[in-house]
Amino acid sequence: MKRVVIFKNGTDVDGKVVSITHSMEELLSTTGKKFNITAKRIFTQEGGEVDNVELIRDNDILYVSEREPFKKIVDLSAKSQPSPNVRSLSEEWITLNVGGKRFVTSRSTLIMKEPNSMLAKMFAKNDGTFVPSEKDESGAYLIDRSPFYFKPILNYLRTGEVILDYDCNPRGILEEAKYYGLERMIPEVEHIINFGVRSNDAIPLSRKDVINALMTTVTGSQLRFQGVNLEGADLSKLDLRNINFKSAILRGCRMVGTNLSNCIMERADLSHAILDGALLLSVKMLCANLEGASLKGCTFEDPAGTNAYMEGVNLKGANLEGSNMAGVHLRVATLKNANMKHCDLRAAVLAGADLENCDLTGSNLQETNLRGANLKGASLELMQAPVHMCQTVAN
Repeated sequence: MKRVVIFKNGTDVDGKVVSITHSMEELLSTTGKKFNITAKRIFTQEGGEVDNVELIRDNDILYVSEREPFKKIVDLSAKSQPSPNVRSLSEEWITLNVGGKRFVTSRSTLIMKEPNSMLAKMFAKNDGTFVPSEKDESGAYLIDRSPFYFKPILNYLRTGEVILDYDCNPRGILEEAKYYGLERMIPEVEHIINFGVRSNDAIPLSRKDVINALMTTVTGSQLRFQGVNLEGADLSKLDLRNINFKSAILRGCRMVGTNLSNCIMERADLSHAILDGALLLSVKMLCANLEGASLKGCTFEDPAGTNAYMEGVNLKGANLEGSNMAGVHLRVATLKNANMKHCDLRAAVLAGADLENCDLTGSNLQETNLRGANLKGASLELMQAPVHMCQTVAN
């Protein structure tokens, strides 16, 4: 994930570190909240307007405005002390003495990639949470850890990539990543330990790879498949409960009868996957893509009362016929042209959902929240319970 520092247009003080999301709209919304403004435009340091997040590079410095054009930053007093900002931080070099070996890097490298890590808190100005360690006779900051394992740690902070030499044990890197508090690096290294490959490797993992990971994972530990490519894998009838599949690629996967209860599938790509008869109790699928997927006879209702959370999910053209979806949270979901015949949707939340041309023949919509939903062309024949106006029209 790319991170940038954003300032208000015309100033180089009070910058905010922001993660680059999936679209300009999300970036503008996040930035606007941080500065308490209505953000409409993003500019580069040279004044060029950015209209696509793909054009933004990691560690870029950007400026946000409400509507006004780019304003150049003017130094009002050459004698005044310069304000601390990211440009000065990037030019400020730091020497670390890690276990007797010196590493030279910039302050911005230590704070930008993982702003909540121990290193970032040690060297971020005006933080106060941590203070830098003692210095050696040459002025380098002393850190009593292995220099051998610090090399890939520093390389990750510079590039965002976990690159290990053939003689470097990933388990040693994992311990160092935990020590330094590098939360985004940890799942990457865990994936290398489990599979011997990176999570963003072009070759999809197989059923055998997944089973191997299940067998080697310590009982009680959460298995993470965040961002992993599992496209087309046959994972039918496996017990995959409690696994983190956030942003994973599961296109065309076959998961017939698979137990996916309590899984995290936020923003995962499950388009055209086959999940017939799967257990999806308490699953978390915020903004997941299930377009064209088959979910016939699936069970979403948790007897314990924890509802599946699928807000903003894309189920366009999906087949959910005969599924038990009681209590499922589907607010503002896209269900256009979906087959939902004979589904149990008791007390489900479909407020603001797009149900255009959705087939709800024979479904149970008792106490279902349909307020603000688009029911244009939807089939509501042979309903098990009548749909009341109060379910579809706000009071």
